[in-house]
Amino acid sequence: MPKLDFIYFDAGGGHRAAATALKLVIDQQNRGWDVRLVNLQEMLDSIDIFRKLTGLRLQDIYNVLLKRGWTLGAGPLARGMQLIIRLYHRKEVRVLEQHWLESRPDLAVSFVPHFNRAIVESLRRAFPGVPAVTVITDFADYPPHFWIERESHYLVCGTEKCVEQAHALGHTDDRILRASGMIIHPRFYEPVTVDRAAERRQLGLDPDRPTALVLFGGYGAGVMREIAARLEESGLGVQLIMICGRNEKLREELSRMRGRMPMFVEGFTTEVPYYMHLADFFIGKPGPGSISEALAMKLPVLVECNLWTLPQERYNAEWVRERGVGIVVRDFRREVAGAVRTLLEPGNLERFRERAAAIGNRAVFEIADFLGTILERA
Repeated sequence: MPKLDFIYFDAGGGHRAAATALKLVIDQQNRGWDVRLVNLQEMLDSIDIFRKLTGLRLQDIYNVLLKRGWTLGAGPLARGMQLIIRLYHRKEVRVLEQHWLESRPDLAVSFVPHFNRAIVESLRRAFPGVPAVTVITDFADYPPHFWIERESHYLVCGTEKCVEQAHALGHTDDRILRASGMIIHPRFYEPVTVDRAAERRQLGLDPDRPTALVLFGGYGAGVMREIAARLEESGLGVQLIMICGRNEKLREELSRMRGRMPMFVEGFTTEVPYYMHLADFFIGKPGPGSISEALAMKLPVLVECNLWTLPQERYNAEWVRERGVGIVVRDFRREVAGAVRTLLEPGNLERFRERAAAIGNRAVFEIADFLGTILERA
């Protein structure tokens, strides 16, 4: 039975989510592989200089920044982290090499940035014939030394921009695996048969109003209050499904808001596909997972891109513009009402929905096939 180590960490949430979704598909397909989820942070805890200096692990520092919205200056901060990571490169390689010697994988699959040079070098030292695959869970790389390294064996790229970046570092077509998008949970491909009008009524919503699903990751965002207030003032006749994640304070604040605009407020939920089915369009940050999930449910997206946007997510907004699947604004507080008004102009919503449906992202299934081919070569 082939053994596959899926390397992830919990900085954000998309890395674990992608690894878990791909493992689920592989298990459902009965491929006969032993897929093991391996937390990179736990492996490197013994040499985590960030933990020694601050008491917080590297992934926890990142999550605190996201939770509090402290993303201005994230680019220089990322470069500083990269410098420290590279200073500890030799120690990282030794720790990872020991892991490979103990786990003896037939294939290593990385879902993490920053550490792919160490992953490949350590695997080469332990088992020179075992390949490594980097599944890039962003629409594009944020070079240098973020996702794509010269040492990389195989690269899974979900956009043409990412493929161009891989070519620029000297990688050849036989090592670049072009997927049709980002990994999302297979539940987003399942048919939804519920009656939208009846389900909207059950949530206290109008069955006929244009409905936005507002989602800002696992911790929500304070700007959700401003979005609700601006759309309430606009008189556009829309209604909102607000998903606040684990931000209980935000959920309570939004639940207390009273106005003419119907609004359903939810905390943390695993039923995002269900809520997206009840919506007509998506409002949120330009995260690769959120955009991909919305488009899989044929929802046009309304996203923000400015200096506070994470650097690795800024290309996502550009991609939204290029593909014509939504609207990008610089400031939700000032522009959300105007953007929604444009979205709802006669014919616009339907055109955006058609473009969203045409994306045809099947990456989670394609990547399972890619790994099968690599195992056969190995």
